[in-house]
Amino acid sequence: MMKLPVIRHIGVFTSGGDSPGMNAAIRAVVRQGCLCGLQVSGIIGGYDGLVKGDIRPLGPRDVSNIIQRGGTLLRSARSDAFRTVEGRRQAYATMVKHGMDGLVAIGGDGTFTGAHLFFEEHGVPVIGLPGTIDDDLAGTDHTIGYDTAVNTAVEAIDRIRDTASSHDRIFFVEVMGRDTGYIALACAVAAGAEFVLVPERPENIDDLVRSIGGSDGMKSSSIVIVAEGEEEGGAFTVSKKVKARLPNADIRVTVIGHIQRGGSPSVQDRILASRLGVAAVDALMAGNSDSMAGVRNGRIVLTPFAEAIGERKPLDTDLFRVLSVLAT
Repeated sequence: MMKLPVIRHIGVFTSGGDSPGMNAAIRAVVRQGCLCGLQVSGIIGGYDGLVKGDIRPLGPRDVSNIIQRGGTLLRSARSDAFRTVEGRRQAYATMVKHGMDGLVAIGGDGTFTGAHLFFEEHGVPVIGLPGTIDDDLAGTDHTIGYDTAVNTAVEAIDRIRDTASSHDRIFFVEVMGRDTGYIALACAVAAGAEFVLVPERPENIDDLVRSIGGSDGMKSSSIVIVAEGEEEGGAFTVSKKVKARLPNADIRVTVIGHIQRGGSPSVQDRILASRLGVAAVDALMAGNSDSMAGVRNGRIVLTPFAEAIGERKPLDTDLFRVLSVLAT
């Protein structure tokens, strides 16, 4: 990685969808930055705030009592302006005006795509932190917010199981994951579901119907987890296809939705966010850039943005085998 100028003033922002643990990451960046003698500024509203110049200084006391809070203190937004050359030029002008010479970008693939372009066009040192519940970024075992989102969804599914068993119903539960099935697969195993539908693994409705029916006939109740981006359609579409094949089945649909993004982050997400926040500042000060800080096998690693967003992180195929064994 190319060596960059000495860092004296860094900006930190959150971009894209919020995820539990973002505040813990902001806290770690600010406190490590200040401890290292850096000036730290918060950029309000993601890339849009950088374009518009919505900047405020942050010190250790400004980030007190936020590690347990969901959402993001700095707020998040998607920026149409930053997608343009002119918008990125204005964002760079904001950095020059405020004397910022490095950035910590907390978000997902869209955030890192923008950061990579910013680095290529203006040479801005940027380290990214993987803040997304989808857990789909290559270069890290888990992303900030994933653990909390899965635990939130599983708690809801456990409650749904109670009513499914009481009324002999089939429940189709839709969880988040526009392009990926990490949340869906983890929820299916942890909540004891009978079947899971994810974008990465094509399954047809006949397979699903056979699974619900089993060799001994229809189960009294079943839980089917559907990732929102599944190719057969969302939970409502899938349930209609199953109803056409099983007209006597009592079927219900639940979409857990944005509940998965909110709430107090889990211990695992707080620790992950804290470790990565400190690591991001260390990486910038060491002259690194255009990379995402992640954790692999318990160790901090830097992965170039092009790799983090360009490679598709594979699902753990062994979990499909585990699910098929336990769903019999």
